[in-house]
Amino acid sequence: MQSQPINSTANCMLRMITWNCNMAFRYKSEKILRYRPDVLVIPECEHPDKILLSGLGKLSDCCWFGTNRHKGLGIFAFNNYKLKPIDNYQPEIKTIVPLQVSNGNTDFNLLAVWANNPSEPKYQYVGQVWKAIHHYKDFLQEKKIILAGDFNSNTIWDRPKRNWNHSHVVALLAQHKISSAYHQYFNQQQGKEKHSTFYLYRHKDKPYHLDYCFASAYFTNKLASVSIGTHHKWGKYSDHSPLIATFSL
Repeated sequence: MQSQPINSTANCMLRMITWNCNMAFRYKSEKILRYRPDVLVIPECEHPDKILLSGLGKLSDCCWFGTNRHKGLGIFAFNNYKLKPIDNYQPEIKTIVPLQVSNGNTDFNLLAVWANNPSEPKYQYVGQVWKAIHHYKDFLQEKKIILAGDFNSNTIWDRPKRNWNHSHVVALLAQHKISSAYHQYFNQQQGKEKHSTFYLYRHKDKPYHLDYCFASAYFTNKLASVSIGTHHKWGKYSDHSPLIATFSL
């Protein structure tokens, strides 16, 4: 990882991990579980009935969303955390899922993201996030909120005449006092990231930053660390590297 991983999760810590696993998560899960997530967001994950769930350590809950059983959005909770989709979940906004997360001591809202809707080319990627922010605006008003996953977007691809480009999404989230944990921790500007989360065709010389963990001030004020996996370590498993955000609660 590009900052040192923390080897154990104390009771007062929350560790969020997102990793687009590039399918076949059942063969790769042990690689990410060594970082001991509390909540794990896995885009391009197969349906859980294809995964040996008993092999996922302290798994306490999981849910999956998608139409292709080989490639959907998986969310896995550990250490007694439970997941509950909210009542006004809108499946047409693909694939972005609002969940309530709770372990009895820590409760928060999670918007799990794999922004990918080929049936809406105009809004295929970041446009889905833009739609979700508007549809779930009441959900985003909560004090404790995290958005994590593969946004498939970056400011470098902004189209100025579109009000749903990446910079507009970042600005909309800022209105809710929600910001990127990575950009805060490393003091980076959107579109000028020094760490990459995606390598086109797994080529080291084609790096981009597409995966994010946005969080409300309740969490970012307690941000302990952020790590992003290196191409050298993770390129053999996926075209994406994991992003780990740890909060000291």
